[in-house]
Amino acid sequence: MKVTIERLGHLGDGIAQGPTGAIYVPGMLPGEEVEGELQGDTLVQTRIVTPSANRVKPPCAHARTCGGCLMQHASDGFVADWKLGIVKGALAGQGLEASFRPILTSPPNSRRRATIAARRTKNGALMGFHARASDTLVDVPHCQLLHPDLMAAFPGLQALVKLGGSRTAEVSLTVTRSISGADVMVTGGKDLDAQLQLELARVTETYGFARLTWNGDTVALRTSPMQRFGRALVSPPPGAFLQATIEGETALLRSVALAIGSAKKIVDLFAGVGTFALPLAERAEVHAVEGEAAMTAALEKAAHNTEGLKRVTVETRDLFRRPLEDDEFKGVEAVVIDPPRAGAEAQMAVLARSKVPVIASVSCNPISFARDAKVLIAGGYHLDWVQVVDQFRWSSHVELVARFSRA
Repeated sequence: MKVTIERLGHLGDGIAQGPTGAIYVPGMLPGEEVEGELQGDTLVQTRIVTPSANRVKPPCAHARTCGGCLMQHASDGFVADWKLGIVKGALAGQGLEASFRPILTSPPNSRRRATIAARRTKNGALMGFHARASDTLVDVPHCQLLHPDLMAAFPGLQALVKLGGSRTAEVSLTVTRSISGADVMVTGGKDLDAQLQLELARVTETYGFARLTWNGDTVALRTSPMQRFGRALVSPPPGAFLQATIEGETALLRSVALAIGSAKKIVDLFAGVGTFALPLAERAEVHAVEGEAAMTAALEKAAHNTEGLKRVTVETRDLFRRPLEDDEFKGVEAVVIDPPRAGAEAQMAVLARSKVPVIASVSCNPISFARDAKVLIAGGYHLDWVQVVDQFRWSSHVELVARFSRA
């Protein structure tokens, strides 16, 4: 069968129109003419007859086999326009439009956090990412996505897998770059006993990991894994949310700061460990609200130990079950809200009734963002602009900051 790709799906698959409906063709770009064998609604064993002008040689040697990146075959300009289009399409689905600022994209080799799959083998350990739509593990020694410090941690990670991994089941290793060394969280490893814990601690020391968490238990702490937010230093709990790249975090923070302007009293909702709250506290009073007690404890400790901050108050609260109410925004000049992918429907409904002058909305899901934006606009807010941030380079993920102001 020969088809012409009409558009991309939200996961980056090429979509063509077949005799009975849509045909999906992974790894293709709009305008390309492709031949292949139809299996169900997917074209396989494909050959490009006419390539797109936007097709480029993938920068990574693993691009054809590894499923970690989906869009290395497309030019940077095409990917930027595609991601802007994803957000515009989500807004259009709610009957909304916006002014867009130029997209900000993180560079290659900048990902400071990744979850790596691994399995012990007869002669060592196999570690990397899965092939697309497959359980097959692909070794990625020349990965163009991960920060060099994460790549440097691979020998130590392999040593952990050799000690505590299995040949029949996968181990998951979440590795985060910190100021004081790699912060490693392992799930799916062998049950701990005294001998294994001793050996894991030795690996942590030998390879300079800051902390090792094994199946939920911290088994070695060589030094606190510190992250810097503005002038503050934070030691996040194991598994705490962090932005994927320093460059992406900086772009989001600058956009939030631009959105709220000179506000002197700020509420930061879904504050995490202080990604926005702590830098903003250098110029404004901040009340930070987060549902996870371990993260609010880390934020509060960092605020207490940092000189030169304005007043920072911290509250542990489930904003899905118990959103802040209207009277709790009295005197607040700006709200920063950065919910999980599901969005913050209940909290947005309250904000829509509030008198807060400015809202900086941060989102990693254009669909839930557009839904929540419609609620705010129906409540009298104006969507001033949207800043798309592409810190998950070569993926289908999109992040953004939007400024809403009270009309």
